[in-house]
Amino acid sequence: MAPHLSARAALGLRGVQAAEAFSKSQPSRSLRDGTPDPRDGCTTWKGTTTSSKAAIMATKTPSDIPEAIPHMVDHVLAELRAHRVRHDGQPAVPPLIVGVQGPQGSGKTYLTSILRDVLQEPPHNLSVAVLSLDDLYLPHGGLVSLANTHPDNALLRGRGQPGTHDVPLGTELLNKLKRINSSSDAHELELPSFDKSLYDGEGDRAPRGHVVRPPIDVVLFEGWCVGFYPISQAEAGRRYAQPVKGLGTDFLQSRGYRLQDVLDVNERLKSYVSWWDLFDAFIQIKPPEGHPYDYIYKWRLQQEHNMKARNGGKGMSDEQVEKFVDRYIPGYVFFGDGVVSGHEDASGKRSSPPWTGHGLQVQIGEYREVLHVDRF
Repeated sequence: MAPHLSARAALGLRGVQAAEAFSKSQPSRSLRDGTPDPRDGCTTWKGTTTSSKAAIMATKTPSDIPEAIPHMVDHVLAELRAHRVRHDGQPAVPPLIVGVQGPQGSGKTYLTSILRDVLQEPPHNLSVAVLSLDDLYLPHGGLVSLANTHPDNALLRGRGQPGTHDVPLGTELLNKLKRINSSSDAHELELPSFDKSLYDGEGDRAPRGHVVRPPIDVVLFEGWCVGFYPISQAEAGRRYAQPVKGLGTDFLQSRGYRLQDVLDVNERLKSYVSWWDLFDAFIQIKPPEGHPYDYIYKWRLQQEHNMKARNGGKGMSDEQVEKFVDRYIPGYVFFGDGVVSGHEDASGKRSSPPWTGHGLQVQIGEYREVLHVDRF
């Protein structure tokens, strides 16, 4: 049995309470749709020597700024400068598309929102659009239908894994965003929104999204499995036979996740690769090597508590959160290292991600403090 069961027991109630107390000591913020996504607990900036320091301090106080933000701002600005040089002489410079990946509760959505705000404020004054992978989930009816159509695949019982997103919609939106600055495609674009609090936490697509208009300088596309790549059947079999670090020797088997379930998701993930091909740069928020998965339960549980405290109690129970995170873990185990290492094509040739040489990796600790920053 994996040591995190039950979530509150294995994480330790005191550990969750400590994280929540830490969160309450931090300034409270909401995202563009009013949902308090998981800053709650992001350690604030204690100071760096980045070139963004003066610009950020001009409009923010240190208590407003998570530690990771100056690193992320510098990375995007450097990539945008190089991007503009590459497109010098063209009638219109396409937006710089930046993938942002991090596990549930790590703060990626909140960090992305703050990154957007800083880039849009003086002295940068950039036009920034944010698209979330979560907002591309199938509507609730589609998620229910998918689960009913594949009753034996536990990985498809609810939103989360590749296969539960509206791939044609995502493809359409990303390609329109890529071309939005060109004169022939310079039209406003509505990006969808997904309300996770509906249907007792199962969620549904909101009736209205938000509109973005050209010109756009930067597109931030964030999500838990952004940049994940499919693997070979042989590699899937090898990983399936290994213990899941920090969660026990039989985690996959005890949750009813079969190898054929993983291979089904692996096949569905292939349709996402065309999205990644449009990326120019990347930012990864990563747990420490010693705790690649178990901290995710604490982070996501804390996130749900904070959301329910602010919306009148709508959302998942602790047990539902645990089962919810369970369903994501195979994604990290089987596909997560593709962000850095890429994938093998059908011929067995290794292909690097298009953002190789343009990636930033921010490793965070238990309380989302920055432990290490690297480029890849």
